[in-house]
Amino acid sequence: MRKQIIVVGSGFSGSILARKIAQELNQEVLVVEKRPHIGGNMYDEYDEHGILVQKYGPHFLNTNRYFIIEFLEQYGQLFAHNTKLLSFIDGNYIRLPFNFLTVQQLIGAKRAEPLLKKLRSAFCSRDRVPVLELVEHEDPDISSFGNLLFEKAYRTYISKMWGIQPEEIDKYVLDRVPMAMNYDERYLNKDFQYLPEEGYTKLIGRMLDHPNIRVLLNTDALEHLKLDETSRIIRYDGQTVDSVIYTGAIDELFGCRYGALPYRSLDIHYEYHQEDSALPSEIVSYPQADGYTRSTEYRKIMQNDSQVSGTLVATEYPLAYDPTAEIGNIPYYPVVTKDSDERYQLYLGEAAKYKNLFLCGRLAEFKYYNMDICIEHALEYFKKVKDYLLNNA
Repeated sequence: MRKQIIVVGSGFSGSILARKIAQELNQEVLVVEKRPHIGGNMYDEYDEHGILVQKYGPHFLNTNRYFIIEFLEQYGQLFAHNTKLLSFIDGNYIRLPFNFLTVQQLIGAKRAEPLLKKLRSAFCSRDRVPVLELVEHEDPDISSFGNLLFEKAYRTYISKMWGIQPEEIDKYVLDRVPMAMNYDERYLNKDFQYLPEEGYTKLIGRMLDHPNIRVLLNTDALEHLKLDETSRIIRYDGQTVDSVIYTGAIDELFGCRYGALPYRSLDIHYEYHQEDSALPSEIVSYPQADGYTRSTEYRKIMQNDSQVSGTLVATEYPLAYDPTAEIGNIPYYPVVTKDSDERYQLYLGEAAKYKNLFLCGRLAEFKYYNMDICIEHALEYFKKVKDYLLNNA
């Protein structure tokens, strides 16, 4: 029996679920996208100089699960790319992730020798260690270096990025980029690191290219969805639908009745350079800079730059998300704190009342998913949607 299925949002979560439903269940899906393009924050496009620019900040595929790579390769060619970053601290470029070279760069080679010996002994079986674990370590030398690293890099960066102090943010955020207990230069120690040759937009476009999928751009789904509190059903344009898969901000779905959840946005400034290279690395973070957090040189992460003229640097200025503002009206990152999580739980309770509503993705589930986790989660989440659709004929 044909179902009426609405997917709100065309980022990875929405696009993966739409494709799986269309292909494996042979059901028609309407994908409703607020922006004038597909891809969500993965959207990229070529600029006038031939540079493939990720318009909402850099995204890299880093995972230990090869089936994620195999899944994406159905929709576009990928090329291996080990992501490497630098951090500009005290006037010097320091390797990021922080590693054993960082120790020498920050405290000098002579002082580093006994500390490196202690780090090897204390963490002999581990290749990455969260900075808070260094800060709280019983050895005063390890703890002292952990505090040095925390104050020079983590505190300053996080306070700009998230608009709050590190003590307030969910610990998961602090642990996302641990220190390498070796000289590994890769940003994340994941086994499989790739980028799409033609960009994310074309890859997601092929994912959505299915006869059972129709995409509606420039359409705010919230203007078409209605919460029927009597029947506990969500309707679309007044019609009962079999399911709504929602990937947008959960508080906005419920009219912010418990108050707005905090999200961070970005104001990205672009600077074109006529030379072929402008930064010493594809991405440089600036924890001590005023107002901005990092810069990305997109030419450095392209597979083929033979047709490129010059180079482009995109610098990110974080700010609070405000849906009514001219700048900062796109939510990027949920700010998970004790208070915001309690508020999210209220919205989650509301969502549980609607049997045909499914929440998936960073904004809808108010979680800071890395891209690989987002993709894996959507593939796993499909099982839940499939079970509901097959058992509610």
